[in-house]
Amino acid sequence: MGAAVGTSLWQNWSGTEHADPARTVRPASAGELAAAVAAAASDGLRVKAVGAGHSFSGIAVAEGVQVDMGGLDQVVAVDPKSGLVTVEAGMPLWRLNEVLDAHGLALENMGDIDRQTISGAISTGTHGTGDRYRGFAWQVKELRLVLADGSIVHCTEFERPELFAAARLGLGALGVIAEVTLQCVPAFRLKAVERPERLETVLDGLDDLVAENDHFEFYWFPHTDRTLTKRNNRYAMSEPSRAPGRLSYWWSEGFTENTLFEASNRVGARFPGMVPRLNRLAGRVWSAREYTDVSHKVFASPRSVVFREMEYALPREALPGVLLELKAMVERERHLVSFPVEVRFAAADDIWLSTAHGRRTAYVAVHQYHRHDHETYFKDCAAIFDAVDGRPHWGKMHALNAKKLVDRYERFEDFLAVRDEVDPDRRFANPYLERVLGE
Repeated sequence: MGAAVGTSLWQNWSGTEHADPARTVRPASAGELAAAVAAAASDGLRVKAVGAGHSFSGIAVAEGVQVDMGGLDQVVAVDPKSGLVTVEAGMPLWRLNEVLDAHGLALENMGDIDRQTISGAISTGTHGTGDRYRGFAWQVKELRLVLADGSIVHCTEFERPELFAAARLGLGALGVIAEVTLQCVPAFRLKAVERPERLETVLDGLDDLVAENDHFEFYWFPHTDRTLTKRNNRYAMSEPSRAPGRLSYWWSEGFTENTLFEASNRVGARFPGMVPRLNRLAGRVWSAREYTDVSHKVFASPRSVVFREMEYALPREALPGVLLELKAMVERERHLVSFPVEVRFAAADDIWLSTAHGRRTAYVAVHQYHRHDHETYFKDCAAIFDAVDGRPHWGKMHALNAKKLVDRYERFEDFLAVRDEVDPDRRFANPYLERVLGE
């Protein structure tokens, strides 16, 4: 069943969730993974797979058997001609990008962190930005799953299509993913243009900014009218690389966005009244820059400052009003918010539990430094997002339950029907899944 690695306490990256599993196993093959699930069933224990622990929600909290996916991190097959790449489910994204680089391939789109495992990224609905692009789960073409009875099954849009439709963004509720086949694209470069702009200017020109750039996003600094906009546009690999120099990279990615930002947040935590002034300073320090590099080196950045995060997917047309209401609420309720609000975009898709299912989407992510209280601020933000039928990110903090969520997803009950079929005993359930999917 894989090597047992003890029963030590576990916590996620942000420290928002903890677990004390009955036992932890680290399978090194699909067969060992299947044996671990079968053994858990024999002992009457629930099973949860754990990757990098980058989810802020309790989606990966294990009560019974915790499956450490770190032993399932190998390449299975690469076909440069078709772009189909199969890897074991525990491979982290940063290693996957190295594999793809070696074969002249790339992920079509990415978020801004590459520490997650591929199975964790697809199972929670991880996404990047771009009005013509969709989240990680959209790139999945085949899954190899271990079901609750210990059987190993393959599913695609043609083979067990209902299971595939549910499992490519399955919240870990249907089985444990052993292997993932992704549709990748030829490698490409991104030209990044980052510059400060006023919030009013961004909102006034939002439609053009989103339509005219492959990957547009922006950060708004609460207590100010300042934003940092990011325009990333795609070029062929023949385009010369103009990557930031070592000093420039250290200043922007290492010092400004991590060391200096950590120091600023520590000051704000000790002297809360300084937060608005610190935000105004941050809006000035994050200055304009341009560079071109291979796609994943532009998409993803190192993140060492610990924070809490809640993110909602909103109907695209609701975004300007929501941001203005959010701005007014922060001042009215006198919240002190030291982290910028991140805004991204995605095309509609047809994945059952995707937050972008059936509608063009704008994502609004609110954050709070881990030493600041986040609960009241997040609650007030959620009220604004809920008023426009927002859908919370499955891997981030939120308070909604199945009774609220069922009305926000057209195929929610179809997902539950597949779950009833493949896991009637709720072998893969935990308290979070009981809340968001029901028991």
